[in-house]
Amino acid sequence: MGIIFRSRWLARIDEGRIRQVIAEAEQRTSGEIRVSVSRYFWGPVRPVAERAFRRLKMKETRDRNGILFFVVPSRRRFVVLGDEGIHAHAGQEFWTRTAAALSGRFRKGEFTEGLIDGIRTAGECLAAHFPYDKTTDVNELSDEIDYGRS
Repeated sequence: MGIIFRSRWLARIDEGRIRQVIAEAEQRTSGEIRVSVSRYFWGPVRPVAERAFRRLKMKETRDRNGILFFVVPSRRRFVVLGDEGIHAHAGQEFWTRTAAALSGRFRKGEFTEGLIDGIRTAGECLAAHFPYDKTTDVNELSDEIDYGRS
């Protein structure tokens, strides 16, 4: 089932472009960005996104500046979650701007473009509050898209 799921959604989400945009954003910030794509499920999306956040160890970054884009393409739903360091520095406007960057594209079924817009928006804000430091920054979390069960 996992292989069928992954193949079907890879046609709608360009994994290579997403990884490239994550890498570009992370070259400007110490923040960490992940994307998790989930198969269809019943119920609210946020609790499942929160489980994915924990499973992917998003809270284990040095500056508590991990951000997760959790996407359920079959429902055209997403949740953007960030660790406490991001909210403390960026506030609610950051979340509103980042969600807005995804919303319009997702409504049209443009998942790759929506994620790219959201990742770039998040990357700009993260760079302003958590600038990249070549002497101390390391890639703490994988840039691979997660297709795991939450």
